Amino acid sequence: MTARAKFLFDVDFGAGTGTGTAPDPARQTVALAAHEAAVAAASQQGYRDGFAAAQAEARAAAQRSVAASLERIATGFTGLASGLTNIEARLEAEAVEVAVAVGRKLASALVDREPLAEITALVVDCFSHLTAAPHVVIRVNDAIYPEARERLENLVRGRGFDGRLVVLAEPEILPGDCRIEWADGGMVRGRAATEAAIEEAVARYVAARLGDPDGMRAGGSIDG
Repeated sequence: MTARAKFLFDVDFGAGTGTGTAPDPARQTVALAAHEAAVAAASQQGYRDGFAAAQAEARAAAQRSVAASLERIATGFTGLASGLTNIEARLEAEAVEVAVAVGRKLASALVDREPLAEITALVVDCFSHLTAAPHVVIRVNDAIYPEARERLENLVRGRGFDGRLVVLAEPEILPGDCRIEWADGGMVRGRAATEAAIEEAVARYVAARLGDPDGMRAGGSIDG
């Protein structure tokens, strides 16, 4: 029986030297401590990356929230400014109406106290241009006729009027009002007409300030 041949190896597989084939690098082992350190480092890097990304997203979200809040505030200020403009216009319109109402009451009180004051002023103005008129008629309220006749005659004569002056009493004429007539013209001082003109002008102004396309506020007459 033939004896088996013995295999002799001259390669030290533990040292990786000799004439045999070198160990496969892919099969080389890593120490446990080095492995754990690498895992820890990777974990820390991932945490840092995630934290930085979260911070960036939080900053972006905060910026978006601030921008949205500023936009809402700007919109609110725009609405507030518009509301204040409307309030200002309404207050101004009401102030004008109050002023007109107060002025009307004061004017009425002054006319009642001195009914000849406005008549005298109008006569003075007229007769500065009527000194050559041949005939002038002045119509006044009958309640003030006696005093008005005497005062107006003295006033007209004192201004150099040489024509014929006639002062007549008219019950339908309000105290403080008068009508002056001459050959080719005349002039009327009427409180009602003046107040109507003032009221119309004020109403148009108020309507313009409040943006009323109809030219009048609802129930917007000016009561004295």
